[in-house]
Amino acid sequence: MTAQALHPGTVGLGVLRGRMEIRQFFRTRESMFFSFALPILLMVVFGAVFRQQIAPGVTFAQYFVSGMMAAAQLTSGVQTLAVLIPIERDRGVLKRLVGSTMPAAAYFIGKIIMLYAVGMIGTGLVLAIAATFYHLHLPTSPGKWLTLGWVTLLGIAACTLCGIAFSSIPREGKRAPAVVAPVALVMQFVSGVFFVYTDLPPWMRQFAALFPLKWMAQGMRSVFLPDSFAAREAAGSWELGRVALMLGVWVIVGLALCLLTFRWTDRRAG
Repeated sequence: MTAQALHPGTVGLGVLRGRMEIRQFFRTRESMFFSFALPILLMVVFGAVFRQQIAPGVTFAQYFVSGMMAAAQLTSGVQTLAVLIPIERDRGVLKRLVGSTMPAAAYFIGKIIMLYAVGMIGTGLVLAIAATFYHLHLPTSPGKWLTLGWVTLLGIAACTLCGIAFSSIPREGKRAPAVVAPVALVMQFVSGVFFVYTDLPPWMRQFAALFPLKWMAQGMRSVFLPDSFAAREAAGSWELGRVALMLGVWVIVGLALCLLTFRWTDRRAG
């Protein structure tokens, strides 16, 4: 058997890269804070302050926690990658990788594997705390669990690709958090995470409906809130077909933006 035959393929290299990315992620305090600690901290604060009922059998804390599960996935995908990649670019890591024999696709496969691992852990942590302390009801039917699965799958995919594309905007790695965090925070405010979505002004709802977080949060509410709450949604229903469509569109849009905008080297390097 030749050395060429023994050389692992792109997917195999991507899996190895993913394992390394996961180890590196858990060694980075900033990434750990934004991906795990911040969503949990916000959930604890808002859950302690807002205890009123917003619908029969539904407290604001339950509503908020459903949205925070989607927001945690946004944080893991967009904020983590849009901050880490510029730092790697500044340090010359990307330049060395693109000049190596490793296929470029393996780098992105590794990032995707890392984000799915982080996203699943973050979602699980939020879910465990919410079920224990905020009386969030776990799904009782296979259909609800299936919805949770595909909303999470598509949501993390869309946020991961958008995060990779967004990573080309910060000019320097050290400035990336200041560029990325406000955008993510605004998205959470207008997408029905911190406020009941239908209580927001119509123009704000229309703006939020253009982006994936609104649909991710709506999909999560369909899983964890009573079906009767669907009447409180903007369309009077969960619109799960439209949720899947919009998230699928953003996966395609995110991939296109990655291909068009991703940079391996610093702009200042020419």
